[in-house]
Amino acid sequence: MRPVPFSPGQRAELRRTVTEADLVNFAGVSGDFNPLHTDAVYAAKTRFGQRIAHGLLLGSWVSAVLGTRLPGPGAILMSCSLRFLRPTRIGDTVTAWAEVAAVRNDRPVVTLRVGCTNHHGEVVAEGEAVCYWEPVEGG
Repeated sequence: MRPVPFSPGQRAELRRTVTEADLVNFAGVSGDFNPLHTDAVYAAKTRFGQRIAHGLLLGSWVSAVLGTRLPGPGAILMSCSLRFLRPTRIGDTVTAWAEVAAVRNDRPVVTLRVGCTNHHGEVVAEGEAVCYWEPVEGG
């Protein structure tokens, strides 16, 4: 077995701005039509004052970091936990990130701290992911 080419502290991220289309499309794909995400009139009457993004929309952006950047292609998500700390609204720019916390020596498994920050630098979600990493030869 070849060693995993990652080391603690290695970091990757991607940035996305939450759009109306993101909320509509995520509701359609996930089946989560909670009116906090899909109904402006309903959401305006809540403590948030407007629609908020699905937490797992942010989780999907974390997954995109894991699958495309770190560990990257060949990563298989084994587990992921996220805590959602602040609401994310349409127009917010979110940076999803992953940082290597530990690498196993006996298997190609990487543990990463993961999360999202908004354009104000506030952490809106944080947690941990564990990925098995199996790169494609010659790919």
